[in-house]
Amino acid sequence: MTWVAQVGADNAEWLATESRTARLAREYRPVDLGEGRIEFNKLALGASRELGEEEDGFITEDGEGLRIWIGDDAFDLDLIES
Repeated sequence: MTWVAQVGADNAEWLATESRTARLAREYRPVDLGEGRIEFNKLALGASRELGEEEDGFITEDGEGLRIWIGDDAFDLDLIES
């Protein structure tokens, strides 16, 4: 499974290179797809779910779906492959 969010170019680059999950093994890292999009496989999504609410890049799930948070901004994560 793969999820993609449109987070903006700067945020996508930061998530892929500077976030806490960017320092994990390759299979646990989000991938910057370019054009402001970030991609998470199942393992990367799980790693980001372990982040605390005070950390940029944490994931929430509610009735409106999955979201990734950077600061006070939430970005929807869309399932693109199942």
